[in-house]
Amino acid sequence: MNLFQHCRKILTALVLILVLTTTAACSGGVQAKQPSNSLPTTLNSNGYYTQLERGNSPVGQDFGNWVVQTAQGVVQDAYVRDNNKLGVVITRQVRPNEVKPLAKSLVQGFHKNFPNQDLKVLVYAPDKKLILTAQYDEQSKLIEYQ
Repeated sequence: MNLFQHCRKILTALVLILVLTTTAACSGGVQAKQPSNSLPTTLNSNGYYTQLERGNSPVGQDFGNWVVQTAQGVVQDAYVRDNNKLGVVITRQVRPNEVKPLAKSLVQGFHKNFPNQDLKVLVYAPDKKLILTAQYDEQSKLIEYQ
């Protein structure tokens, strides 16, 4: 691996961490509001268009939308369940050695918006197979990767 590729990988991870943490910190938390009607659509099994669900609560829906919009080119889809589980589907542009720093960055942003609880971030490959789970323990303030 040449120096340029190595620097590019490090820079990509640092920029993503910076964007996710500063944007989450500056937003002062995601405010509960009605989900916007500009969500992407998909075909269901009956051939009807339906909106993609990014969260099972209004706050989770907004955070899932924010993750996808903020991490353009890195995260193709995201969902929040029970305000303590974040699942993201990464794009093919994310290299294997960038997955763990991305998960750490997502945990940090998720924690800023959903504080005082244990959190779980599930990272899926573009083919929807689980590749990494990051669990944040509120008591120890540590992230465990599986």
